[in-house]
Amino acid sequence: MIVLDSYTDDDLIAFEKHGALPLPEDTGHGSVPVDGALIWYGTYVGGEPVVLLHGGLGHSGNWGFQVPALIAAGYQVVLIDTRGHGRSTRDARPFSYELLASDVLAVLDALRIEQVPLVGWSDGACTALVFAMQMPERISRVFYFGCNMDPSGTLPLDVLPPTVERCFARHQADYARLSSTPDQFSEFVEAVGVMQRSQPNATAEELARVQVPVTIAQAEHDEFIRREHAEYLARTIPGAAFALLPGVSHFAPLQRPKLFNAAMLEFLAR
Repeated sequence: MIVLDSYTDDDLIAFEKHGALPLPEDTGHGSVPVDGALIWYGTYVGGEPVVLLHGGLGHSGNWGFQVPALIAAGYQVVLIDTRGHGRSTRDARPFSYELLASDVLAVLDALRIEQVPLVGWSDGACTALVFAMQMPERISRVFYFGCNMDPSGTLPLDVLPPTVERCFARHQADYARLSSTPDQFSEFVEAVGVMQRSQPNATAEELARVQVPVTIAQAEHDEFIRREHAEYLARTIPGAAFALLPGVSHFAPLQRPKLFNAAMLEFLAR
């Protein structure tokens, strides 16, 4: 039995072998048809809804350490598998954060959720903020962890650290298990990579027009994102808060769930 208060997996050895904590039984799930794709969602218990958006190449099961904490705090958790990820399908169109945001909107409409906080990790963070920039009336606040909003925010990664290699191996195994196209992982990685290398491209002027409360969370040892970029986002987005997560990397929700969950729950409680 895993005790979250003391659980650590800084090197992602356990995540590579077993994945995150298994999700509890959902109270509802389905797939929403959106522009040639089927977007999978799952809902958990009741209370105020909160939507969790996972990172690139992953799936909703990567939030396994966060869902129980949110349920215990009285929230209804809504998980969404990003287009082409996990149990969601995709069409031939290239990935874009705007397209992914439109998928989130479709799920909210299907569930009749008028306004909701978004918790985003990596690509999910960018999707959340893009959504908030496009339709602020549907978003109450955004917890933005571990992503860039323009190309200057990324670190060079000439050699993959062991954490990244282990996470990639887990994603590959999960894709083969969950996807409707299990033999197309390489094509999937390249399609997502094209989006990540060319997007997003938000200007300071666009960021300054964000109308919802935002917390920019940055890991002390993020493998991908410059701390200076996260600080720039916090300075530029009106009223944004900055939260530094010590001792962890881009994979903080898996490495030290208690630390990440505390920051997430503090954000939601505001």
